[in-house]
Amino acid sequence: MSTTADIVFDPYDYGFQEDPYPTYQRCRDEDPLHHNRDLDIWFLTRHADIQHAIRTEGVYSNAMGVSIEKSAWGPEAHKTMSFLGMDPPRQQRLRKLVSKGFTPRRVTELAPQIQRLTDHYLGQCLEQAGDGKGFDWIADFAGRLPMDVISEMMGVPESDRQEVRRLADLVVHREEGVYDVPAAGMAAALDLVVYYADMVEQRKKRPTEDLTSSLLVAEIDGDRLTDDEIIAFLFLMVVAGNETTTKLLGHALFHLSRHPEQFQKVFADPAQPDDLVVPWIEETLRYDTSSQMLARHLLQDVELHGKVAPAGSKLVLVLGSANRDDRVFSDPDRYDIFRDKDEVAQLLSFGGGRHFCLGANLARLEAQIALRELVRRVGHVEVDHDRCVRVHSLNVRGFASVPVQMEVR
Repeated sequence: MSTTADIVFDPYDYGFQEDPYPTYQRCRDEDPLHHNRDLDIWFLTRHADIQHAIRTEGVYSNAMGVSIEKSAWGPEAHKTMSFLGMDPPRQQRLRKLVSKGFTPRRVTELAPQIQRLTDHYLGQCLEQAGDGKGFDWIADFAGRLPMDVISEMMGVPESDRQEVRRLADLVVHREEGVYDVPAAGMAAALDLVVYYADMVEQRKKRPTEDLTSSLLVAEIDGDRLTDDEIIAFLFLMVVAGNETTTKLLGHALFHLSRHPEQFQKVFADPAQPDDLVVPWIEETLRYDTSSQMLARHLLQDVELHGKVAPAGSKLVLVLGSANRDDRVFSDPDRYDIFRDKDEVAQLLSFGGGRHFCLGANLARLEAQIALRELVRRVGHVEVDHDRCVRVHSLNVRGFASVPVQMEVR
């Protein structure tokens, strides 16, 4: 008989990162407000508790940021996390101003660019596939498309994108046994901030049609964004907006290809892929979400399930656990793109409340265009599951490499 004493919830552990879901389940069932004493971090793992937390004002604060590591945690977190590192009213002000540039219309208008970039990168990949060579779904496609979409949106020139992508990867990578942001990650973050600061200065002198220029002129009742606020938002976009969509595309292909019956149904009719592409994406978001954990700073004691996490504590909302909670999802460890829509609508992959992910629509749009085109052009996919390599990161879950073979229709 296991006891709560032997639950080991260590987000830094590489073994845990490979498959955190058994640990999540034990916490939900045995210790839903779990305390790792060595790290002095509390973990909230049930769907209902997390849903309540993200909609509750004045208790679960964002003002210290959302990352677990000590060097990323503190009152300066907003400098790289933008409004994710703020509480109202600062958060509301900044999000409203940013939203003036990052409008739903601007996202919708990106569709032709996303299609063009998808055609370009997928075309290159399928040329390799046609020659009998495999390719890497992450390195050759899923890692490139979201970065280029974000970069085009922000105005990053093509010649700089590979370097920006490399720096963004370093920002989220974590070394085994290192319980903080590695030196390479800190240096990469600084390099990105310097790069975006320079870009903001260029746009002041020579405005363009991109998001960076839009943010410079965004105004509500005479209130405008400072340069530092724009730089922080651009940094957030390149790390959060790029990395999470890359991981979504990786998970989508990895998991569907492990379920041949579902795969065959999705790829059966290239003329009508839409009916199943959307549920394919949504179930992937539920089953293995890119953003697994969000930290909060407790402004008050939180008493749940016979325990008290005291005010001043660091508490982590484990979104990846909430999405596998059998109190909400039937047979939650089964990957099923035909899952009931009302169930899937309960996923918490994009958070909720005031901090609901601003880029959720963009991520879904990119995934829909990319996967729709894949279904249209490809008849068969072989993923080498044993050779897939996971990214080692605390907040983000996904693959660094997914080797594939594809047969063009």
